[in-house]
Amino acid sequence: MRDALGICLRPEHLRRTLTIALVVGTILTAINQADVIVRGDATTTTLAKAVLNYLVPFVVSNLGLLAGARGGRG
Repeated sequence: MRDALGICLRPEHLRRTLTIALVVGTILTAINQADVIVRGDATTTTLAKAVLNYLVPFVVSNLGLLAGARGGRG
């Protein structure tokens, strides 16, 4: 776990995974919740969905990073 965190928190990796999360999360939020947000009908549920739209690509990109790092060792 410590090694995984060390890899994910390296500045160059964190910059990349956060960029991926920002781009993909923004696109997903625009696709899935933009109409609700623009109408002014956003609720706590809408906010939770939007947060997940950013969290999921962040986690997935970090898992890909770790899989690539592990593949390089084995």
